[in-house]
Amino acid sequence: MGFIGETVDSIKAIKIRQLLTQAITLGMIITSALIIWKALICVTGSESPVVVVLSESMEPGFQRGDILFLRMTKEPIRAGEIVVFSVDGRKIPIVHRAIKVHERGDTKEVDVLTKGDNNKIDDIVLYAEGQLWLHRHHIMGRAVGFLPYVGWVTIIMTEKPIIKYILIGALGLLVITSKD
Repeated sequence: MGFIGETVDSIKAIKIRQLLTQAITLGMIITSALIIWKALICVTGSESPVVVVLSESMEPGFQRGDILFLRMTKEPIRAGEIVVFSVDGRKIPIVHRAIKVHERGDTKEVDVLTKGDNNKIDDIVLYAEGQLWLHRHHIMGRAVGFLPYVGWVTIIMTEKPIIKYILIGALGLLVITSKD
């Protein structure tokens, strides 16, 4: 009969109780992942505690596909730190190094200028029009650790969406046809 015939027979044999159990289990897995994500946000102080390096701008320090772990504290950013920032008008955060820091004496706030290690010029061209510095609200976190190449899974699924849909479909089929 083959794999497809067996799969169809397995789907037909599913009982309502088994289907509800599998749906609840899937819901619990998704809920657990969300709880873990929110806990990481609280612990790290960063709105996005994990990011993937998407370009070669930070080579040789970080390669495309590396996963960075972020933390945000109240301490001012210092020159030399790797920061992840979001600029008005851009959806995707940028991972670059703080190269200049200007501390305002009256408020102790800092203005930050960044640059990718592999780039020839600073990031002023990436900032919003007329913006010369990054401010505290632009910075999402500081890099405190990384895992090399693990983020390639995310890059592949973003650049080739068909792979993402095949993977989701296969996982869904696996959940539906499992006997436990």
